[in-house]
Amino acid sequence: MKKWICIALTVVMILSFAACKKTIKVDEDTFADGDQYEYIGGELNVLNWGEYIDPDLLTLFEQETGVKVNYIEMTSNEEMLMKLRSADSSYDICVPSDYIIEQMIREDMLQPLDMSKIPNAKNIDPKMIEITNGFDPGNKYSLPYMWGTVGILYNTTMVDEPVDSWGILWNEKYKGSIWMYDSPRDTIGVTLKYLGYDMNTRNEDEVAAARDKLIEQAPLIKGFGTDEMRQSMIEGNEALAVIYSGDAFLCIDENPELTYIVPKEGSNVWFDNMVIMKNAKNVEAAHALINFLNDGAIAARNTEYIYYSTPNKAAMERLDPYFTENEIYNPPQEVLDRCELFHDLGDFVEIYNAAWNKITSK
Repeated sequence: MKKWICIALTVVMILSFAACKKTIKVDEDTFADGDQYEYIGGELNVLNWGEYIDPDLLTLFEQETGVKVNYIEMTSNEEMLMKLRSADSSYDICVPSDYIIEQMIREDMLQPLDMSKIPNAKNIDPKMIEITNGFDPGNKYSLPYMWGTVGILYNTTMVDEPVDSWGILWNEKYKGSIWMYDSPRDTIGVTLKYLGYDMNTRNEDEVAAARDKLIEQAPLIKGFGTDEMRQSMIEGNEALAVIYSGDAFLCIDENPELTYIVPKEGSNVWFDNMVIMKNAKNVEAAHALINFLNDGAIAARNTEYIYYSTPNKAAMERLDPYFTENEIYNPPQEVLDRCELFHDLGDFVEIYNAAWNKITSK
């Protein structure tokens, strides 16, 4: 049975790679650590961002383990928390961002990872582990899945001036052609940076200043978007968008008239990590999926499909230079030096939420 699965999986991967625009160096063995998965069975409920995994990989995981994966999508960390806190929540594994992981740890929503069941964790770049220790000390509850920055994607045929500052988002020349991200932490955060403040400020006056700046901007924007911004920018419908680096990279691949920058004032460097819920029903399958996605060949294929940056060193060694040499995908240290992680704000988050309600009601 295992031999048949490996042969079928190899054929599927070869056909899939042949259809890709870019290629990944894949060893003859299907998995970097060999054929390692036994039958587990049951179901696994996964809560993740939209279009944030190669769906064929879930099929391969199901074939390897006999686990039926139920993949549910979210569009924001805030939506994820609402789903997880609902009375009928039955998720086993989810992929929240850094500051939300801090909050989930504080609220005792997660269970510690059994690292003996995740041998492929050794493939994660120690530099990435060092950073994620900043919100999950010792990576006790989470392991990095993808990472990136927040910046401005803009159309060079519509924007005829240098773009190096968040300030361009308040330029009346682009009225009706500016996308802001539909997330309080991201949109308020970049505005705080533009005003010279910390993205994690707990100063009410500074949050109020960002709120007022965004209310001032309201007549200029196309709207607050998430996934729909990608197609809008690819089609050349709007001039500017506050966007995650992976989405920007994908958009530029489809439309070379687009470009992406991290403004001089600084921005957010973020990590989305895999966690297992405290009330998970299929803990064995949850660990197996995390291990599977951290296999070097699998992680390479996954990042090449979604265009987000992998923290997996073994995957990076397999990737085409198209990815590894691209500064959107693999930003230089000088860019990272002006970026900061979001952190859990505790009860002060209500100040941000109140500001966001006023911003989005305009």
